[in-house]
Parts: sequence; C-alpha cells; structure tokens
Amino acid sequence: MIFIGIDPGLSGAIVAILPNGIEFHDMPILEVRKKTHLDYANLAHILRCYSCGDVMAAIELVGAMPGQGVSSMFKFGQCYGAALATLASMQIPYQTVTPPVWKRAYRLVGCEKDESRSRALELFPTCVDSLKRKKDHGRADALLLAEYLRRQGLAIE
Repeated sequence: MIFIGIDPGLSGAIVAILPNGIEFHDMPILEVRKKTHLDYANLAHILRCYSCGDVMAAIELVGAMPGQGVSSMFKFGQCYGAALATLASMQIPYQTVTPPVWKRAYRLVGCEKDESRSRALELFPTCVDSLKRKKDHGRADALLLAEYLRRQGLAIE
C-alpha cells in the first residue's frame, strides 16, 4: 500500500510512504514574471507516479487564516483545488484532514511550524537529509499526514 500526504500551498509538499521507502516532492512551482505559480503539469506527473495499485492520499483541509492577504489566499486555494482535481483525475482515493485532527495525533496542536519537522524526525530518523532545513516543515507536514493515514488504515484492518 502507498500512503500519500499532501501539504497544499506553494511552500507545501507531497510525500509518499512506499513499502520500500519514502519519497519527498516539494510542491512544483513555476516562476512567471517574478511571481510564483503552481506547476500543474508537474503536479500531475508526481501524482501519476503513484496512481497504480493500492494507494490512498490525505490532503490537509485548511481555510483562510486571519491576516493573510487576498492574493495569497487565492493562490493557496488554487493549489488545494488543483491537488484535489489531480487526485480525482488520477482516480487516487483521498480524504481531507483538518490540521487539529492530524496534529492531535502527534501532540502538535498549538505548536510552532518547526515542531512538525522535529516530530517527523523522531518517527523517521532516516529522513534527516530530506528534513534538515527549517523550510522543510511542509515536507514534514506532508510526511506526518501520510503517516496519519497509514496509521488509520492499519487501525481499520
């Protein structure tokens, strides 16, 4: 079984827990006239790699946060919608998970962003090279989402 975690947003990531390892993908982006945009084609390419066989995805369900600008929230919504549409078009089953739900499983509710990176390294110490930068918190969130999904699946069986 393959478990995919998606932390949406331009600074987010896609992580796949495979039977024989873990693969990390930063959210694919393009620079157009000094502005950052989601690279839809590469998003589809990444998810297509996992669309065969037993696969399940979890995507973080988030909404607007106070203090965020309209433009940044619109871009964030585009990333979220594109990820959902791509999962659906690839026929990858998915569930949305709110931050309080998956973070509660790791005792991260109310913690700083970098705490998810520390928790991911506790659970997956061999991923140190993929989670060594402070800006890798998106990768850590995606990894923890995938692991949350994996644990939920194991609890059902």
